[in-house]
Amino acid sequence: MFKKQVYVERRLKLRKKIKSGLVMVLGNTESPMNYKSNTYRFRQDSNFLYFFGLDIPGLVGVIDIEDGKDCLYGNDFDIDDIIWMGPQPTLKELGEKVGILSTHPLKELYSTLSRSIQRGRHIHFLPPYRAENILLLEQLLGINQTVIKNYASVELIRAIVNLRSVKEDVEIAEIEKACEVGYQMHVTAMRMAKPGISEQAITGAIEGVAIGQGYMPSFPIILSQNGETLHNHDHSQILTSGRLLLVDSGAEISSHYASDFTRTIPVDGKFTERQKDIYNIVLAANNKAIEISKPEISYMDVHKAAARVIVEGLTKLGLMKGNPDDAVANGAHALFFPHGLGHMMGLDVHDMEDLGENYVGYDDEITRADQFGIAYLRLGRRVQNGFVLTVEPGIYFIPALIQKWKSEKINKAFINYAKVEEYIGFGGIRIEDDILITNNGSRILGKRIPVTIDEIEALMNP
Repeated sequence: MFKKQVYVERRLKLRKKIKSGLVMVLGNTESPMNYKSNTYRFRQDSNFLYFFGLDIPGLVGVIDIEDGKDCLYGNDFDIDDIIWMGPQPTLKELGEKVGILSTHPLKELYSTLSRSIQRGRHIHFLPPYRAENILLLEQLLGINQTVIKNYASVELIRAIVNLRSVKEDVEIAEIEKACEVGYQMHVTAMRMAKPGISEQAITGAIEGVAIGQGYMPSFPIILSQNGETLHNHDHSQILTSGRLLLVDSGAEISSHYASDFTRTIPVDGKFTERQKDIYNIVLAANNKAIEISKPEISYMDVHKAAARVIVEGLTKLGLMKGNPDDAVANGAHALFFPHGLGHMMGLDVHDMEDLGENYVGYDDEITRADQFGIAYLRLGRRVQNGFVLTVEPGIYFIPALIQKWKSEKINKAFINYAKVEEYIGFGGIRIEDDILITNNGSRILGKRIPVTIDEIEALMNP
């Protein structure tokens, strides 16, 4: 965790953005795997971490806007806990670590909220995503669990998105650490990949890179020869000569800041000419997006620029035809690139997604499109100095999608379906880097994982 003044200042900034009432931020509780005392690895709520910093279950933070008081609610550990867990800090000591002097048993939260509600004060809370917290909110506020999300505070959501979107220097330093671990994970995968090795063996090894340092993957690892399946968590295949292996993985370090990278590599250690052709188009799209990313450009425009590079490249190969600008405008590129260019990243690998993608990635000026492909763009708004985001273009040959579009004659003016069908079985290629928006442009975070054909082949063939 950071120095206590970081959390004090964050809460002060939040207080200035909320007009009145109580802000209540629920921490997470332990989650059992199969019986109460056998739990999954604990993961604290990211908003609680941001404002209250304590990576311990069973806590609730309250910010009183009018009184200017910050409170921490929770229960001290008892002797039974200490027997199993060893000496533990008191709630008072925990509060002091993050600059909070007012600490109370959890049961007192009920009376605090009851008094506030009787006085007509507004209770601001965030959309809950865990069942335990949905039930807790029902008990605390008397709102039925089936509609509790409807009462989440939009004012609070917007205020938090505004604060968390721009990363502080201490946050960027933590993300860089996560990027270093992500680098190690991907280089390990490149060195292991060869015909006859199982996908699961590589998955386990790169997960071990994170776990061996006391960290964990920032999301379930995507690693597959079937890279045309965008989020492929099946690792049951044996690597086969002539195929590509797509690896999408990152690390979440002890502070819970994340990294997220994708590389696509040849199982044989050498790209075929056809693989090189498609790979270099994706790399050009990736480089173009990074090159033009800078403050005040909309990420929707960056997405479209990357899509245009893809269209131009595929047109040269004969898979697409017609005017590239018209093709992008009509969404023809989405047959090959059916997802968004990237997303915010920070304490969450998809930063603040629990608050709602449209609040995080869009605003009153730029709203989500409804066209296939670009509708999946998680971040479309204008980017600002201090934003951390991913750049992840791809080209995929998805048999079911190709068959659907061909049978329905979708974008037939821009797609050479006879040529495209020759690529069924090719798989998919995605390249992903993490960037920081700076005063004048952007920079890649962490040491860049080998990305050119020459760099990848050199690493895989020492």
